[in-house]
Amino acid sequence: MMSAAMNERLTQVGPGTPGGALLRRYWQPVALLDELDGPRPVRPVRALGEDFVLFRDEAGNLGLIDRGCPHRGVDLAYGRLEDGGLRCPFHGWLFATDGRCLETPAEPEGSTLCHRVRARAYPVQARAGIVFAYLGEGEAPPLPAFDCFVAPDSHTFAFKGLIECNWLQALEVGIDPAHASFLHRFFEDGEADAAYGKQFRGASDGSDLPMTYVLREFPRPRIEVEGTDYGLRVTALRRISDATTHVRVTNLLFPQAFVIPMSAEMTITQWHVPVDDTRCYWVAIFTSFAAPVDRARMRAQRLETYALPDYVARRNRANEYGFDPAEQASRTYTGMGEDINTHDQWAVESQGAIQDRTREHLASTDRAIAANRRLLLRAMAAVEEGRAPLLADAGAAGLTGPATIDGMAPSESWEAHWRAAVARRRAAAPWGAPPLDLPLDAAAARAADPQAAE
Repeated sequence: MMSAAMNERLTQVGPGTPGGALLRRYWQPVALLDELDGPRPVRPVRALGEDFVLFRDEAGNLGLIDRGCPHRGVDLAYGRLEDGGLRCPFHGWLFATDGRCLETPAEPEGSTLCHRVRARAYPVQARAGIVFAYLGEGEAPPLPAFDCFVAPDSHTFAFKGLIECNWLQALEVGIDPAHASFLHRFFEDGEADAAYGKQFRGASDGSDLPMTYVLREFPRPRIEVEGTDYGLRVTALRRISDATTHVRVTNLLFPQAFVIPMSAEMTITQWHVPVDDTRCYWVAIFTSFAAPVDRARMRAQRLETYALPDYVARRNRANEYGFDPAEQASRTYTGMGEDINTHDQWAVESQGAIQDRTREHLASTDRAIAANRRLLLRAMAAVEEGRAPLLADAGAAGLTGPATIDGMAPSESWEAHWRAAVARRRAAAPWGAPPLDLPLDAAAARAADPQAAE
């Protein structure tokens, strides 16, 4: 049973909290590049309980600075983009993307005040359609060479959505393989040609069985969890018959992301970024190992569910998530439509703004959730002791992958089979996905794919 103090330690993210200190050791995906489109590329950003302003100057440089002007604290999100920076409308002070004060035009001629004033600025970089920011002290660690960062822009697509609850309970849905058989259950299987861009709507790798069928008819997965150099690998095994087992391999990227298969050719890398203690954004990169991503189609699909400019869910607590009892009786397990993001949002928001974990009773299917909480607590202790937590040092640069799969395998050689399937998919990727360290001895390779071994 978890104590209230431990629950606070795991969920608080503001300055001066153990969780906040930990998350500030990692690059945070604070905005989509799309949010800077238009004639005025300035966006307020709230992350980890603090307020910032993101902007692109006239030369195309990105900057993230504190939202309050260093002069008298007014809101720089209303600033003027001009003369190489962002100018405060109150007294005209001008700030560059690196926080330097370029002008204080109301001061007397010859004043050197601007040389002694800076706005606090934060390192930023744009990767795969997302603006990442480092909000901590000291030197930022490198971003790992994960697939979503290695693939070209043509093979990635980024999107996000607001969730009205604490980041940790939102993340924990993604490392819970058992819930998909219930929360995302469909009573009828859809057409294969309508599955593009939708999770659980297509067929598993190496099978013509729709994932909706597999999840619905085989709801008791055996779950295995192993520690890795990037966090956790989670394997869910559903025995279809004596001869065949469905294998789904997903990953926790410590501390706040997961990588899961969306279809036979596409993966989702998804972060859960705290706005504050009671709200977060999911921010995802979809990566294709085959054809270029149809970005227009993917974006249009998701804009049916989320409203701009703040990416707020159209189905939410205010309208009961679109709940329809007739639909629940005949079409979907939740009665909340076919978008699984809506299902997940209801599940995590209904726990409360911050889940009271002192009242929960974890089960055997929650082993990944328990393992991740232990990782978080150890990492917080490491930061407090002045040590680098997992993935927050130079070694992160050498990490690749990670491996995901959603497919059928021979029951007697499922582990060898999924590793070989991952290797084949990566070798066939048109953008040169780097091989992973998933060793197979010769006998295991032949068992997994006899023809390939000949």
